[in-house]
Amino acid sequence: MSWVELGRLGRPKGLKGWLHLESWTAPPEALFDYPSWFLRSASGERREVEVAESRQSPKGLEARLEGLTTREEAEVLVGHVIEVPRSALPTTAPGEYYRVDLIGFRVVNLEGVELGVIERFEDMPASAVMVVRGGEGEHWLPVSREHLKAIDAEARCVRVDWPEEF
Repeated sequence: MSWVELGRLGRPKGLKGWLHLESWTAPPEALFDYPSWFLRSASGERREVEVAESRQSPKGLEARLEGLTTREEAEVLVGHVIEVPRSALPTTAPGEYYRVDLIGFRVVNLEGVELGVIERFEDMPASAVMVVRGGEGEHWLPVSREHLKAIDAEARCVRVDWPEEF
């Protein structure tokens, strides 16, 4: 089964089992479109949880999971990654792609030089980056409309406007 990361559980909020959330969805509150999540621990173990309550506060998104009633219970889950099966995502419009679907695609610049293969994506403070593994090692390339020129799903190739020595 293919999994898609939607966010991460942050620090507890209050005394009744609420947690701050880091959402990687657009818009961030789309995380609440999924009534159940799979939580993945640092060791890779997954467990399904139901969202009992959710809200947007002035400090961001917050949720209380079914069965959590105390701050101590919530603290155990801090840092767990929120995932859903790929099959749970809505279909994309033509020309739109989920990042997870681009893993393993070749990355080629406008001069036809193959830079490597997309290994993963990382969200950085300024923007997202593609982590591309090629002959010269690992490259972290910014993801922007300016640099991303075309995606050919059939050929499993992403065309970018980056120099070979980027």
